Amino acid sequence: MVAAHRRDVAHASVRRETPVSAADPLPSWRDGEVKQAILDFVARVTADGGPDAVPPEDRIAVFDNDGTLWCEKPMPIQLDFILRRLFAMAEQDPALRTRQPWQAAWTKNYDWLDSVITEHYHGDDSELGVLASGVLAAFAGVTVEEFESLSDRFLRTARHPTLGRGYLACGYAPMIELLDFLAANEFANYITSGGGRDFMRPISREIYGIPRERVIGSSVSLAWEAGTVVRKPELDVLDDGPQKPVRIWSRIGRRPLLAAGNTNGDIPMLQFTGQPDRPSLRMLVRHDDPDREFDYVAGAEQAFELAEVNGWQVVGIKDDWVTVF
Repeated sequence: MVAAHRRDVAHASVRRETPVSAADPLPSWRDGEVKQAILDFVARVTADGGPDAVPPEDRIAVFDNDGTLWCEKPMPIQLDFILRRLFAMAEQDPALRTRQPWQAAWTKNYDWLDSVITEHYHGDDSELGVLASGVLAAFAGVTVEEFESLSDRFLRTARHPTLGRGYLACGYAPMIELLDFLAANEFANYITSGGGRDFMRPISREIYGIPRERVIGSSVSLAWEAGTVVRKPELDVLDDGPQKPVRIWSRIGRRPLLAAGNTNGDIPMLQFTGQPDRPSLRMLVRHDDPDREFDYVAGAEQAFELAEVNGWQVVGIKDDWVTVF
């Protein structure tokens, strides 16, 4: 893992409210194969009376979040949020300091956490249950409103540990432009993330222009208690790998026309995208720019192999993006 250069950037937000330009709707994308593929695809499916035209109600686009729409290194943003909670729990109860994942949070052993996530994308979940036990315990019994308030406050005040910017300013400018371009062409954009649904909902519209009801993500079980809805220490859905297309269908009821991801966990979503009689576009973000962001492939090796075989568009941060943030 290569640390990115620190930048002194204001942490306050975020989303540029500039209209999509007819001359160049994707100015943060370098001219080249990937940008042209996006423009050609949108032109084909929106051409009135064209042979590949798709009605607006079927123009569905799905996007992974961590590493696809915003930065995920040196750790996913939500993991930072959870680790701070686990650290506070270990501060109150010293017995937790010798148990994972509280031990990793207490000692700031982020290499262990990174290895658990990387091994998961390689198909090894032997330690995932250990990490999940802490994740589920961290906010057990908290009401859904309180959790949303905590996550919203964290995202508006915490800063990325190496980029020197607030987390709300860690969205990728080219991908946000793409979301705006698709929305202007009557696409319905959805987030389909392995990250927590309720963690992303408070800020999804502000950063991405995606309303909260279009956020599909992992979730814990909920219960009605004493007049409110509370979080239980039980996993409801881990929205990753084969669960992604299942959740997309259960929530949307349509196959997407466009999908974008960045890891092996996005492969089933990319494979589910498209129909034989309609155009489709599948995109895989490659993190290859240590100067402006990060450089890594761990957990995405199989996805890149399939991209080459299937002709998926690989989006290289270094070569395809004029700016990152």
